[in-house]
Amino acid sequence: MAVESRVTQEEIKKEPEKPVDREKTCPLLLRVFTTTSGRHHRMDEFGRGNVPSSELQIYTWLDASLKELTSLVKEVYPEARKKGTHFGFAIVYLEPKRQGYRVKDIGNIVSERKGSDDAMTLQSQRFRIGDYLDIAITPPNRAEGLSGLKGPTIA
Repeated sequence: MAVESRVTQEEIKKEPEKPVDREKTCPLLLRVFTTTSGRHHRMDEFGRGNVPSSELQIYTWLDASLKELTSLVKEVYPEARKKGTHFGFAIVYLEPKRQGYRVKDIGNIVSERKGSDDAMTLQSQRFRIGDYLDIAITPPNRAEGLSGLKGPTIA
């Protein structure tokens, strides 16, 4: 007699997030690379000990939301504060089997608009200490062509 599991794949993937006690947990150094071209950096820009020159270093925790990270980026880049600015987030990680970096798109935020990715956290997207965050910032006048992306969110 065959035994089948009643646990769905979705339930397996949704591991409960452990809340981070920010009073007792030391923050991690998040290395963020930004572009204003509307596209993420090419993976060859991360090879052989090199990284893109547009680095922003943020001390944060794994439970940081994309909305929270967007507000920190806006503090450094005043031009990104405009209503309708699009922020595309991706994790850049080293894949030893391929001996190179890979990119995983994780979410999108549109300044001043609510959306489903607001509360998404680094932890929920399996970000690991040592990974990079790549943010493609697109000004509002150029963001209209990005309609195929996930629903808009507020920053």
